[in-house]
Amino acid sequence: MNPEQLKQINQRLVTINRKITIIGGMGRMGNLFRQQLSAAGHYVSVLEQKDWVYADHLLNQADLVLVSVPIEKTVAVIKRAAEYLSPNTALCDVTSVKTQATQAMLTYHCGPVMGLHPMFGPNVNSFRGQKVVVCPGRNDDAFQWLLDLITKQGGELITSTPEEHDKMMVIVQATQHFSRFSLGVFLSAVQVDIESSLSMSTPSYRQEIEILKRLFAQNPNLCIDIILATEERCQAINYLADTYSRLARLVRKKDRAALLQEFETAQEFMGLQNNSSLVCLSETGY
Repeated sequence: MNPEQLKQINQRLVTINRKITIIGGMGRMGNLFRQQLSAAGHYVSVLEQKDWVYADHLLNQADLVLVSVPIEKTVAVIKRAAEYLSPNTALCDVTSVKTQATQAMLTYHCGPVMGLHPMFGPNVNSFRGQKVVVCPGRNDDAFQWLLDLITKQGGELITSTPEEHDKMMVIVQATQHFSRFSLGVFLSAVQVDIESSLSMSTPSYRQEIEILKRLFAQNPNLCIDIILATEERCQAINYLADTYSRLARLVRKKDRAALLQEFETAQEFMGLQNNSSLVCLSETGY
């Protein structure tokens, strides 16, 4: 989507110029929302750690306060911000852990509350083609204009309870981050020449390296916070590590039959067991 197209969409969206304060608006995700909301014609202010002396001015008169801070600071920031909010102010957050944040907003703020989780990094130019999980909290209508902005730019909204969201993120985010984090650490430890490996790589390997590069291009605190965010994530990652160890022991023993059994069990779980013989024939020709 080019700037002119984005401008035309935003012009159609604007009916009310709202006052918005983004707590953490200088961070990459906060800055993305700042850019998109400003482009839509709204008046966007930013509150960073040094700005709490101005909190009454920045928060009390805001139509929307959006919290975009590191996971471990989210609840404390919500509690602190709520002291300044008008009952009419809509409060939402964009952290990747929704149960604690949504409950904190409902507890400390009496006005409209909603949890959002953008399922993308801050390097995008708009919401086009991106997914955003929506966790309703209280007085959802107060956020309809924001949700409309996302969808009219081409974004997709997925409604979920905070609990179901967090359960899914254990797999979708935490274990995936750990798996790729581990692979990156391994490649570094054995000093693989990445560029040379790419010269004779398969498409899937090139894709994996691109994903690794995007992961390690992030602020390291963000990756580690996602991994450590909840006890459930830590437990799942430990179970994943145990699975790696169990399979590695089978490799060390060269236990082909056991490895085939593990593969076929996973294959059946994914509903792909009926395709195995055809895949083998097509790939090996023997």
